[in-house]
Amino acid sequence: MKIKMFSGEKLPLEMHKVRIVQKLNLIPIEERKKAIEEAGFNTFLLRNRDVFLDMLTDSGVNAMSDNQLASMMIADDAYAGSETYYKFEEKLREILTLQYILPAHQGRACENIINQVYVKQGDIVPMNFHFTTSKSHVTINGGSVIELLTEEGLKVNSDHPFKGNLDLVKLENFFKSNGTANVPYVRVEAGTNLIGGQPISLDNFKNTIALCKKYNVRTVLDASLLQDNLYFIKTRDESAKNKTIRDLTKEICSEFDIIYFSARKFGFARGGAICVKDEKEYLKMKTLVPLYEGFLTYGGMSVREIEAITVGLDESMDEDIISQGPQFIEYMVNELVKANIPVVTPAGGLGCHLNAKGFLPHLGSKDYPAGALVSALYLISGVRGMERGTLSEQRNPDGSEVYAEMELVRLALPRRVFTLSQIKYAIDRIVWLHKNKDLIGGLEFYDEPAILRFFFGRLKPVNNWPEKLLKKFKEDFKDSL
Repeated sequence: MKIKMFSGEKLPLEMHKVRIVQKLNLIPIEERKKAIEEAGFNTFLLRNRDVFLDMLTDSGVNAMSDNQLASMMIADDAYAGSETYYKFEEKLREILTLQYILPAHQGRACENIINQVYVKQGDIVPMNFHFTTSKSHVTINGGSVIELLTEEGLKVNSDHPFKGNLDLVKLENFFKSNGTANVPYVRVEAGTNLIGGQPISLDNFKNTIALCKKYNVRTVLDASLLQDNLYFIKTRDESAKNKTIRDLTKEICSEFDIIYFSARKFGFARGGAICVKDEKEYLKMKTLVPLYEGFLTYGGMSVREIEAITVGLDESMDEDIISQGPQFIEYMVNELVKANIPVVTPAGGLGCHLNAKGFLPHLGSKDYPAGALVSALYLISGVRGMERGTLSEQRNPDGSEVYAEMELVRLALPRRVFTLSQIKYAIDRIVWLHKNKDLIGGLEFYDEPAILRFFFGRLKPVNNWPEKLLKKFKEDFKDSL
């Protein structure tokens, strides 16, 4: 990270080399149009064989290291009492500091167990900002969510380095006016996914925990994006400059009551876990692991993945390793800003986030602008992103639409996966699309599930805008893919 180019150009420098590759395929635009139509203009429903650069998510698609792959060959595949699990347990205690470990197959499985145990009808869960599954698990158990994000967090463009901070004045006022009897826990998401992967400051972590202790309220950390958050604290907070990533992790995690994470993000493999400080709290959740996940020493995970996560957790404490993702994202954001493309700033973790409201000002929220933009981008580039706007919300009980506060297209950059030329290709196509933005129209549902509709729902264009976009692409790019 201290390497400078003689030219003065700021380039992200990968601190790894590529030794295994996977062939990609870029199909013609006519075939891409057919593919997105068959997917109901929902990028989740595209077949991967029709995708060139998959920026849908960073979950479970990060590149594993040579040491992770090697570790998978020595896994102890016992159903119960596997030595692989005990190495995993020991590593989590070492890094996250909490004593009691419950394995689960991914982050939302952890959320299921936590919310079944703690949330009852009428409860309210304060948090800095919701994630789709975290909110659904609260509401399906009869609770509701209140978001207490700092005001900077919902500003698309800002120079605030920690837009994921929880507003402590709002939180204390909520405790005072509401009481805490119906507050099962306060959830802190380290690296707020739906507002652009924006981080939380070290002070905000500490002060949130202190305030919750003052009111005797349980604290829960979603650490799925913790490694990006740690990088931002290390590079943006002067007080953390001389602290190691490992020291910062212990400083943050040691005071939380419960920590859960998806290892599909934090750990570079596929799994997850709940880490608990107090034995009584651990015992409340323990019986649900065999019911939903598997035995207590594998929790629905392959033991080979558990071995890989154990190594990946150590790698997540290496600043050279965890810096690559944020640096690539920052490069992409900066290049798009130079081209006057509306994006979320400052650059966060997880991916580059296009501001669909700014990109498509002629579309209203009812037109699902982020859904339209992500479909249009796939059509003209083969790049698959993810809608993070109104489509990712769910309707009110009376059937009325819930309009998202931010309409974003997330272009995730899975860790250690893409090359700089691929990032430049995506930038090139986004710039072209912005110059032709007036051709893009809205979408409407023709098949809308009641829960998590963004996963399964199917939509159609409100007019023939995909044909217009295809025609313009052929005019400008001729026979190019």
